[in-house]
Amino acid sequence: MEETLTVHRLRVPAQLRRTLASTNVIESAFSIVETVCRNVKRWRAGDHIERWVGSGLLVAERQFRKVQGYREIPVLLTALANAVSKKGVAEDVKVA
Repeated sequence: MEETLTVHRLRVPAQLRRTLASTNVIESAFSIVETVCRNVKRWRAGDHIERWVGSGLLVAERQFRKVQGYREIPVLLTALANAVSKKGVAEDVKVA
């Protein structure tokens, strides 16, 4: 819920806000990763898991679509940079 409120607080443009306010994209990608990893019968070393998850994400990538409101991403980046710089200043004041 906090992430959704952050999108509003940053005043992200409406079309991009609709895309970012939902976790459907992430859930869909990890659902495909689960399907791919379900085929593994015996897990080996730690990087073995990472390779299978990476393979699953590459399979999921084929189904990705263009982010609606992608032209407004520079506005989001500017808002994020401003929010981070203000937060840093606020934290410095608390320390002093």
